[in-house]
Amino acid sequence: MRRIYFLVPTIETTRKIVEELLLAKVEERHIHVLGKRGTPLYDLPEAGFLQKTDFLPALEQGIALGAVTGLIGGLIALVLPTGLILGGGAVLAISLAGAGVGGLMSSMVGSSIGSRRIEQFQQAMDRGELLVMIDVDRDRVEDVEAIIKTHHPDAECEGADPHTFP
Repeated sequence: MRRIYFLVPTIETTRKIVEELLLAKVEERHIHVLGKRGTPLYDLPEAGFLQKTDFLPALEQGIALGAVTGLIGGLIALVLPTGLILGGGAVLAISLAGAGVGGLMSSMVGSSIGSRRIEQFQQAMDRGELLVMIDVDRDRVEDVEAIIKTHHPDAECEGADPHTFP
């Protein structure tokens, strides 16, 4: 899946885009609309917690960093003459524990801050534009972009992320 970003000038245009996406067989759960705080979105699919925060990217980074730290710690404990006899299973367990703690800690931080990707659109949203995020399969990215650009030239395509969680 890839996430496509569009800045749309009005709520009416956004409503039409969402309708066209639904007709193009994009599921509503894959369409996320975000505007300036306090902007009523009525029946539009509002962006949720995972779209508004850095929870998932922080979780990924925390797991990777925690696993590496745990592995290094386990290897150090393995070679130091501490009197403990550790094997490969213990090193693996320490690495997994590090991945768990790293993922937990970094996801807590990521959930408390706004999405770094969305920050670049904040000025436009403050001016009243709406950010439409659409999650589609890789092979449908160009089709979805074409649908929106053809019918709504005032909607600005802001690119796509290389990958998105389902």
